[in-house]
Amino acid sequence: MTDHNFDDEEQMPLWDVALAALVTEKHQNKNKPLCIADFQQLSTKYAIRFDDIMDTVLRMVIHNKWHYTETDGAVRHITEDEFENMHKGGRLVNDDLRELDGDWSPVSE
Repeated sequence: MTDHNFDDEEQMPLWDVALAALVTEKHQNKNKPLCIADFQQLSTKYAIRFDDIMDTVLRMVIHNKWHYTETDGAVRHITEDEFENMHKGGRLVNDDLRELDGDWSPVSE
C-alpha cells in the first residue's frame, strides 16, 4: 500500500479537486461560461455550501486555471489579497461576490 503523506506543501492540492471537477463538468455541459447563479444552482442541487464552491473557483482563478471576465468583456485577475479580503468575515457570502457578476470559465477557452 502506498503511503500518501503530504509533508511537502507542493503536493497539497490548492483547491478542492472534487468541486473543481463538478464546476468543470457544469461548464462542459452548459458549453458556455458560468455565472454566480450556476454556482448557486450546483450548491442547491448537491447540498454543497456555496462558499466552498466559490472558494474553489476563486483559487483556480488566482492560479490561472480559470478566468473571470467582467460584464464589459475585460478579464479580471483576482489576487491573493482580494481573496483574503473577501474572507474577512469568515465564510464567503453573496455580498462578498456582488461585484463579480460576470462570467467564469477555464483558461483553455
